[in-house]
Amino acid sequence: MAAPLAAVPVPPAAAAADPVVSAAGAAEAETATAPAALADDAPQPDEPASEKDVDDATKPAAELVESVPEPVVPAAAAPATEAAAPAAVDEESAPSATETAAVPTPVEEPAAPAAPTEEKAVGEPSNALTAQFTDAEKSTLKEFRTLLPEIFATAYPDKADAKTAPITLWGVAKTSVVLMKFLRARNLNVAEAKTMLTNTLKWRQEFGIEAALKEEYPKDVFGSLGYISGKDKQGRPVVYNVYGGNKDMNAVFSDVQRFLRWRVAFMEKSLDLLDFETVDQAVQVHDYAGVSMSSRTPQSKQAASEASKIFGDHYPELLYKKYFVNVPTLMSFIFWTFKAILPAKTFAKMSVVGTSTNSIRDTLKDVIDVKEIPKRYGGEAEGF
Repeated sequence: MAAPLAAVPVPPAAAAADPVVSAAGAAEAETATAPAALADDAPQPDEPASEKDVDDATKPAAELVESVPEPVVPAAAAPATEAAAPAAVDEESAPSATETAAVPTPVEEPAAPAAPTEEKAVGEPSNALTAQFTDAEKSTLKEFRTLLPEIFATAYPDKADAKTAPITLWGVAKTSVVLMKFLRARNLNVAEAKTMLTNTLKWRQEFGIEAALKEEYPKDVFGSLGYISGKDKQGRPVVYNVYGGNKDMNAVFSDVQRFLRWRVAFMEKSLDLLDFETVDQAVQVHDYAGVSMSSRTPQSKQAASEASKIFGDHYPELLYKKYFVNVPTLMSFIFWTFKAILPAKTFAKMSVVGTSTNSIRDTLKDVIDVKEIPKRYGGEAEGF
C-alpha cells in the first residue's frame, strides 16, 4: 500500500554523488522532551495529548532514495571561421571555454559542464518548504543523506539488500522535508538525527504499522474519540481529540495495546493530508469536556505514557499548534505549572482555553477561519 523508496549505495567521492531521498505522497508529534503529562495523547488531565491523530486509513510510504541524475554531457563548441563566438549556455550552465582566434584548422573546445544546483544534485526540485531551509540546514541535510544506506542496513539487519531495497515510511511528497524534521528535532545534530531515524524505522516494523492500519476498531469504543475536520488558514488539517467522547473509559483503555494501535492508525491518517510541498504540519484541538481528575485509571495512565513516547520519538516536527479546550479550572492550573520545565519552542505551540464557546471560537479563529470551525466550538461548519 505504501509507495517504495529505493535506496542507492553511496558512490565514490564525487560532487553530485550523495544518496538521494525522494518520496510519493503526507502530519506530528512534537519531539521535544516534554514530560508525559503534556506530551501524550490519552485523555488524562495532567498528561495532555502528544501529537496529532488518525483512524484506520492507510498511506503510501515515501521513497527515501532515488537514483542520482545522469551527469550533463557538454556539447562541443562549433568550429570557428573568422572569430569563434562564445559557446551558448543556458541560465544554469557555467561560462563557456575561452574564445579562440580564427585558424585554418579550428580547435574544438567543449563548454564547461553545468554546475548542478543543490536541488538537481539530490534529484528533487525545490518547493515552498525546501526554499525555507537555511544554509546550515542544507549543509547538514547533505551530510545526512550520505548516511541513509547505513541507516537502512542498521534498521533492517536481516535484510541482505537493505541498502538498496525499497524502504517504506510516511507517504510523503518530498523526502528532503521529512529528513529535515529529524534534523530539526535533534537541533541539526546529524548523529542524533541518524539514531532517531534508525529507531523510527525499527519501531515501525516492530509495531506493525501496516497491520494497525488494516485493523478494524469497534466504532462504539473509538468512533467518537477522534475526528479530522476542516483546515486552518494555511491549509493545514485540523485534528480533534475528544477525550470525553466515550464515557466508558474501561472500554477504551481495558486493552492498552489496542488503544495504541488505534491511536497510531489515527495519526497515520492525518499524515495522509499533508503534501510535504506546501503543508507539512497539522493543528490539534484536544477537547476535555466531560473529563475529570477522577476519570483517570491505571490503564489510561499507561496508555498516555506510551502514546507520549511513541509520538515524541517517531513523529517529529509535525505539530503546528495545539489547543486544549473545555479544560477544567484545576487542570488548567496544572498545565501552567509546567511552563517552567517545558522547552519554550514546545510551550509556544500550546494554548489552553476554558469552557466558553465564544472564547474557544475567538481563540481558534486566529488560525482557523470561522467557516472551518465546527458549530460545537462556536464556528459555522457542521463538523462532527
